Amino acid sequence: QELLVESGGGLVQPGGSLTLSCATSEFSLDFYTIGWFRQAPGKEREGISRISHPDSMTYYADSVKGRFTISRNVAKNIVYLQMNDLKPEDTADYYCALALVPLTMPWARYEYAYWGQGTRVTVSS
Repeated sequence: QELLVESGGGLVQPGGSLTLSCATSEFSLDFYTIGWFRQAPGKEREGISRISHPDSMTYYADSVKGRFTISRNVAKNIVYLQMNDLKPEDTADYYCALALVPLTMPWARYEYAYWGQGTRVTVSS
């Protein structure tokens, strides 16, 4: 199930920026809906962004809308999550995930068949 690889996490001050990457050698990421999820300590994993297939529409949770941007580089087979104006409440482990079928509950974990191991983002002064 963990066939994707996230990278780019780290420690950043409030108001700073990070770019997360999601990569795999097993799939062409432009052929699937890719979601980004995060899980803060002691909390449930929540969906924060996704980019759809085949229309490439992007979606964001209210908590990150206007600050985060999802995109994909087809040539490099990488999906990115650009995170700006980071806040302490953004501190979490971030995961990318791949959906094999059209989504009916697009923020639900069970809609995504493959996941990465996560990358940790800590926003603190």
